[in-house]
Amino acid sequence: MNQFSGQSSLTQPITKKATKRKFVAFIQDWDLYLLALPGIVYFLLFKYLPMWGILISFQDFSPFLGFWKSEWVGLKHFQELFAYDHFWNLMRNTLLISFYQLIFIFPVPIIFALMLHEISKTFFKKLIQTIIYLPHFISWVVIASITFVLLSGGGVVNHIIEAMGGKTVNFLSEPAIFRTLIVLQDIWKEAGWGTIIYLAALAGVDPQLYEAAVMDGANRWKQLWHVTLPTIRSTIIILFLLRLGHIMDVGFEQIFLMLNSLVRNVGDVFETFVYQKGLVEGQLSFSTAVGLFKSIISLIVVAVANWLVKKAGEDGIY
Repeated sequence: MNQFSGQSSLTQPITKKATKRKFVAFIQDWDLYLLALPGIVYFLLFKYLPMWGILISFQDFSPFLGFWKSEWVGLKHFQELFAYDHFWNLMRNTLLISFYQLIFIFPVPIIFALMLHEISKTFFKKLIQTIIYLPHFISWVVIASITFVLLSGGGVVNHIIEAMGGKTVNFLSEPAIFRTLIVLQDIWKEAGWGTIIYLAALAGVDPQLYEAAVMDGANRWKQLWHVTLPTIRSTIIILFLLRLGHIMDVGFEQIFLMLNSLVRNVGDVFETFVYQKGLVEGQLSFSTAVGLFKSIISLIVVAVANWLVKKAGEDGIY
């Protein structure tokens, strides 16, 4: 008994010293914690605090009664969602557009970064990088307007087609073209901005690796395949996993602005559905249930993908 009490008395000073060291380290790095404070406050106010709102997906919520006085209905709204006539159409459209974004948009910033990395002239490298990421700062409203001017029935492109003897095509009302148009818009707007992260990763590649590869007789393609890509593989995997976390989010503003009655069957997604039910029709509880359903699906996809990545010997996001 005395032996155990002696060990306890020995561990107490050690614990106090460790706590003191942590406190001293905190005081020494107070400026760093101060810089992190706005980010912490942002996530607390706009990410964690609003999570209480998922409660209304289990209620017939009334703004006049509030959270605690509204009637609890359990899984009623989820059952209504799964029984909705166009549920599978919404699911198909959302997953198809998200799949196209993963296949066609996700690799583009990597390709841009690899191409820019091969440019030796700093002036041209910075000029091209600036040109390709400027569209990121253009709003979707402006991009939708440009698209309308170019591709509508009386747009610039159709005038060119008519001048060449062809028939006009209203690209904006063709269901077969809608998803392709969404992907092309997204590539033009966001691909250049995404190159910044990959260029930062490429800047950390040890030049000695390239020198060793050249001594072994590797050409530019082999250097790219055996040196460049393996060194940024972890960055690619992390960003891919983070992108999977938004697999049910395909961009409300873009889809909403490009949507019309002729392409609604292929373009209506969960985000536009939530807008219609929540803001237009005022079904707050039902639209919150849809949002929670989307979040659960995204969480499952990320968890499974992260598990597979770690099984393959790579570092996941957690």
